[in-house]
Amino acid sequence: MSTPAVLPHVEAVRAVLAAVPLAVYVGGAPAGPGPLPKAYAVLYPAGGQASPASLADERTALDVLLQVTCVASTPEGALGTADRVRAALTAPLVVGGRACWRPEELGGPPLARDDDVTPPAYYVPVQYRLRSIPA
Repeated sequence: MSTPAVLPHVEAVRAVLAAVPLAVYVGGAPAGPGPLPKAYAVLYPAGGQASPASLADERTALDVLLQVTCVASTPEGALGTADRVRAALTAPLVVGGRACWRPEELGGPPLARDDDVTPPAYYVPVQYRLRSIPA
């Protein structure tokens, strides 16, 4: 058995959210030229934790904390984006060779305004736990 990988799980979340459709970035919004979409999501995954799935102590179960920061130009847009993310993450993820639980919503801090960007943006972070075992 191989050690489970975080990246395929993050890519599965990205694919589900892109199908909403929603612009999705990993690790931060791009700083390149051109304007950002009016609403988008940024995924901030943790490194995950591989743990034993049986008494044999093979580290094949995976538990990953993933923050989805929902960003928009208005408070209503940020909250609406969080609702779209929540609706999209209601089914188990599809990751090759893995049996995945449905993403578990853990909540997060309240809606906030970012005045360090022009024009100001609103964001609401929502944390999820992703869990899987070998299929």
